[in-house]
Amino acid sequence: MQQQLSREPRVSTLALKLAKYTAVGSITVRNNLAYIYDFVIRSFFLIVILYVFIQLWSVTYESVGTTRIAGYTFEQIIWYLIFAEAFVLAAPKVSLKVEEEVLKGDIGYQLTRPMNYLLFHYASYMGEALVRVAINLVIGGLLGLLLFGWPDFGFGWLGFLIVMIGSYTMHYLITMMVGLCALWVEEVRGIDFVYNKLLFTIGGMMIPLEMMPDTLQKVCEFLPFQAVVYFAAKTAVQFDFISMLKMIGIQALWALVIGLILTVMYAKGVKKLNVNGG
Repeated sequence: MQQQLSREPRVSTLALKLAKYTAVGSITVRNNLAYIYDFVIRSFFLIVILYVFIQLWSVTYESVGTTRIAGYTFEQIIWYLIFAEAFVLAAPKVSLKVEEEVLKGDIGYQLTRPMNYLLFHYASYMGEALVRVAINLVIGGLLGLLLFGWPDFGFGWLGFLIVMIGSYTMHYLITMMVGLCALWVEEVRGIDFVYNKLLFTIGGMMIPLEMMPDTLQKVCEFLPFQAVVYFAAKTAVQFDFISMLKMIGIQALWALVIGLILTVMYAKGVKKLNVNGG
């Protein structure tokens, strides 16, 4: 009886915490929906990017004289780019937001809130990302439908949505680490720039990893960047249930490792802030 009474507050406390951060995410969604027309206009930049890639890949397939390159048809590679670009362009700039909070001193106010700083930003990040990626997928998807008609991805759409949650979680953890570097170096735009270029190249945003040299592919397998963009886009166009489970497992492992590093980094940063009177 006493054990049941002692457990009840824990369950209710966990439920309250979950409801609290869910509320943060839902508020962020509503705030972003209020400016949905702005996001739609910005998302048309996606069409420009995709148009350039379509021209480049059409010439590439014609010059090679084959219907498949590294296992991808022309239709699959364009849809891959639609998913990859939609994902990346929708990701909020959390690192720059944290940098701004540090430079303006707002981080001190943020830390006094009855919420965990990292979880608060995660809930806000996911709320904003989900609204943006939905808009990007609609606009990019319309272009894909005009070019190729309805794609035969099977469960690829569902797989993309599942893997995408892990991908955005990975992206958040890494960019939050970059943002917290502002507690030591103040300016993190250079680090953020390098990280984004890694996503463009070895992260698989511009081309699938199968199209890279074998040596570079093996190197990428031991890096976390493939779990951010490549996994989600690959699952969408070439769905395989076993491969998806493997990808989710890799994401979970990297999220655990990076999450632990981020937690230690955050603790040291807060301690430094307190010592310096921030």
